[in-house]
Order: sequence, then structure tokens, then C-alpha cells
Amino acid sequence: MSRIGKLPIPISENVNIQISNDNTVTVKGPKGELTQKFSDRIKIKVDAGEITINRQSDEKVDRSLHGLSRALLANMVTGVTEGFFKKLEIVGVGYKAEMKGKKLLLNLGYSHPIIFGVQDQIKLETPTPTEILVSGIDKELVGAVSAKIRSFRKPEPYKGKGIKYAGEYIRRKAGKAAGA
Repeated sequence: MSRIGKLPIPISENVNIQISNDNTVTVKGPKGELTQKFSDRIKIKVDAGEITINRQSDEKVDRSLHGLSRALLANMVTGVTEGFFKKLEIVGVGYKAEMKGKKLLLNLGYSHPIIFGVQDQIKLETPTPTEILVSGIDKELVGAVSAKIRSFRKPEPYKGKGIKYAGEYIRRKAGKAAGA
């Protein structure tokens, strides 16, 4: 039995869950609504304030889908109640970010500024010119947008300049040895 898959998912009163015949789950909460289609090999039941997930057999495919489905469903419930966020830090002289309307303007040492626009489900904020907050209800989308912003200037190992996740450790390399 999957250790993750067998755990029930607690749901609060302000979360509404609908399961259709083709195993599509719609979760509505105070922050929004998420929809996901799950495999037919997984059975999802809502009982007395919690969701349980069961699988058809002990085949390898079913075992892997069991834990995955539970994790995806738990992320949906957490997303519509609390939401997810990632914090990015910008390191480097002259590197900065600012919001221009709904678009993010990044100056990262290139000859041109980078203008980045996102979908309506994602909220971008720049509390300081060297911090970017990415938030939303879909964990996968928040992570994808954060990774895309980070990819514009990944942190380099010599001085650590670039865009990094908050708390990310950048392994440093020694610089060029002085000529003797």
C-alpha cells in the first residue's frame, strides 16, 4: 500500500468537491476553482470531511498512480484554501525587477530589458527591486512560472549573480588563480 496514497485528505467546510463520471474532480474554495482529470484506475470518495483514494489492483501502474493522485488532489485542496507562493531573489549590481501594469520588467545585465507577462491565475509582486513573489492556487503553474523567471539569468557559480529561489544555496567555485 502506498504510504502517501493511503492517507486521507482533510477538507474544510468552505471547500466544495464534485466528482464526475469520467473521474474529473472539481475543487471550489475561497480562492478559486481547480479542475483535474484522474485515471479511471483510481477511485476517489468523499466521506465526512475527508477524501480517500483507492486503487484497483497492486500492479506497478496502479501503485504509482495511487500516490500521485493523492498528492495532486491534496495540492488542489490546499491551493483553493491557502494558495501557493514562491519567492525569488535577484543578486547582482544593476539587476532589478519592477511591475509595469500586469507585466514584469526585468533588468538583468543584458542590452535590453526583459518584459514577462503571465496568465490571470498567477499574481506577481515586487516588494523590493531585488525580490519577486509568484503566487497562485495551482502549485504546478506557480513552480513553472518561477522556473521560467529564474531561467532568464540563472545564478552563476563565481559571483552568485542571477535570479535564485529564496533560501537556495549556490555552490561557489574558486576564481582564476593569480599568475605567478
